[in-house]
Amino acid sequence: MASRVLQWVYVWEFPVRLFHWVNVLCLLTLAGTGFLIGSPLALTSGAEAWAGYWFGWVRVLHFSAAYVLFFNLVFRLYWAWAGNRYSRWRAYLPVTGKDWRELLGNVRVYLWLDPWPKSARTGHNRLQGLAYFAIVLLMAFQVFTGFGMYAAMSAGWLPKAFAWVVPLMGGDMAVRQWHHLALWAFVVFLVIHVYLVFLNDRQDRQGLFSSIMTGWKVIEKH
Repeated sequence: MASRVLQWVYVWEFPVRLFHWVNVLCLLTLAGTGFLIGSPLALTSGAEAWAGYWFGWVRVLHFSAAYVLFFNLVFRLYWAWAGNRYSRWRAYLPVTGKDWRELLGNVRVYLWLDPWPKSARTGHNRLQGLAYFAIVLLMAFQVFTGFGMYAAMSAGWLPKAFAWVVPLMGGDMAVRQWHHLALWAFVVFLVIHVYLVFLNDRQDRQGLFSSIMTGWKVIEKH
């Protein structure tokens, strides 16, 4: 039996890894505070009003995380053109017929209709790339709707730039409902994402789980 020759490949650059983990922190903060804002706890206290500002801090955390998420997205759009071939936009969007056939094959593999391929892509496969592109669009939707609602109570230039969103989408209540539904889409994505990370890590044996922290994968040299 021929021996396997392995090599280390630097796949995820530091800006990509930073984008990922900043998103994790922002989305967890936004989800937790968002649930509280949508359905606040009925806490009572005999203390002075200034000492019971916990809900105000919930809002501060929510809006602060939203700002960080916005600028993190802007930076990632730039890196989609400036980064290496694994992080550029072409790695995320299926363009050719071959790309779409590969994407269909990825779907069949994840549904266990086809056997797991013997060799894996060094970067994202086509289904992963499209899923991550879709989640970036969903984050952008949350930015638009969130700042759209915030525009009515903020004097900042950034929220005011999204003041047109609420009338376009039919009013504050409609925007709030869509914003809340998108939150649940993130929850569903998170569950599937974590499952597939561990699945790919086990099946491909490229060090996928550690690569989002180190940037390096180990692949078979052909």
